[in-house]
Amino acid sequence: MIGAVATLAWNGFREARRNRVTVLVAAFAVALVMGAVLFTEATVSTLERVLTDLGLGSMSLMLTLLAIFLSSGLLSKEIERRTIFMVVSRGMFLLARLAGNMLTLGVILLLMALLFIAELAIYQFPLHQSDFVAMSVLWVELLLLSSFGFLMSSFSSQIVSAVVTTGIYFAGHLSGEIYNLSQKSASGFLRGLGKAVYYVLPNLEKLNFRPHAAYALRVSSDEILRSVLSGLGYSAVLIGLAVLVFSSRDFK
Repeated sequence: MIGAVATLAWNGFREARRNRVTVLVAAFAVALVMGAVLFTEATVSTLERVLTDLGLGSMSLMLTLLAIFLSSGLLSKEIERRTIFMVVSRGMFLLARLAGNMLTLGVILLLMALLFIAELAIYQFPLHQSDFVAMSVLWVELLLLSSFGFLMSSFSSQIVSAVVTTGIYFAGHLSGEIYNLSQKSASGFLRGLGKAVYYVLPNLEKLNFRPHAAYALRVSSDEILRSVLSGLGYSAVLIGLAVLVFSSRDFK
């Protein structure tokens, strides 16, 4: 069983690597990180801060787009090809494909991180603990978004999955603001809705340590642990739901 899952995951990684869109997005992401050098030439006093903010920001943006693209379209393609009917266990297939996607995202994240570190070295800027934290925890955020994308694609079309997952990304980063605004409303319904949004949707800002990195603020181990466990726990619930829905779906 483990060998079969590993084989499917590796095949998924190879397919994603050969995908032209994946290559295009990865190349564009690298170009954005390197282009940060050009933007920071205009600022001298805040050069390190702007370089860090642009570098980590471009990583997050492009990898998020790639995660949404890969997770929302993969299952629908397998259904269209009818290859899903040759799979013994749909749950195993979904987990393997998710593992392949995360391997792809992890490799690209690692390459971009190495490039970012090289840029800091060129400018003789120190690599802070918060830089490592921001880049590492970004993978957890990508896992959470990919899990939601797989859940949506287990019962809906690629376009719907991509749109909803993109909405979850923005809502997850704005959930705190949504809650604060709703609590100022005179309507009890809006206040209740704001609370529901805050507690049901994933709070992706807890996985965002880019502001800490931009200002070289050290992140405590407790904060890192809480954020990672929260992201992994939410992802586990989404993956479990995706397996249940996908396994019980009737493709006829």
